[in-house]
Amino acid sequence: MADRPYFALAAAQVRSQASYRVSFWLDMAGNLVVLSADLLAMLIMFRVTDDLGGFTRPQALLMFAVTAVAFSVADLAVGNIERIRVYVRTGTLDTVLVRPLGVLGQLLAVDFSIRRLSRIVYAAVILAVALHLAHVAWTVPRALLLLIAIVSGALFFASLFVATATVAFWWIESGELGNIVTYGGRDFTSYPMSIYGAWFRRLFGFFLGLGFISYYPALALLGQPDPVGLPAWTGWVAPLAGPLAAAVAALIWRTGVRHYRSTGS
Repeated sequence: MADRPYFALAAAQVRSQASYRVSFWLDMAGNLVVLSADLLAMLIMFRVTDDLGGFTRPQALLMFAVTAVAFSVADLAVGNIERIRVYVRTGTLDTVLVRPLGVLGQLLAVDFSIRRLSRIVYAAVILAVALHLAHVAWTVPRALLLLIAIVSGALFFASLFVATATVAFWWIESGELGNIVTYGGRDFTSYPMSIYGAWFRRLFGFFLGLGFISYYPALALLGQPDPVGLPAWTGWVAPLAGPLAAAVAALIWRTGVRHYRSTGS
């Protein structure tokens, strides 16, 4: 199988990380801190208001949970691509380029961090609680929409990780710019888009497409009208944003690799 070398590299990373058991489990637990802090921040907001942008706590929690699961999956799969700027700076990327394997696959495998798996489990628990509290009227189409929306959201966030990391081929110290888009995008999609100003929604929600990750699919699941004004069918087609983002990220990545010049170190 063509993918076997990548799985072998990732498996070696998992064995290496798991060999230090105390450190491994502490890191697994530590990975929950950020997600817990974000969840606590949302819950605190509802101590002073009954709704957020026109949505109740269970409804807003559903949007938060869809984002949390999608982002956690993307972070586990490709989050370590952020280290590419280190590889470019030190010249380590040159050794990756000369191997008879795909560059992106190697970079994702050699720094694969199984510790991030705990975030997915935690986020899935939050999603289950949110779905129960929101009283979603389940149908087969809605169940499929939830599954597809999570996969599409993970693909969208993964595309953001790859596209922003590629900037390092031209600008090595681009890490903070990438964090604004990736982690800032996660924070943006964790709340109802209706709480943001019009220009903010246009820039992040529609131009960057972040509104289609969790906000519109959640509206379709809840059967809620959009306070922003888009038609009800928007939530059903929103997952198309994931494959579109992946196509754009792939183009950016191929362009970056093609124009990379060795550090000479």
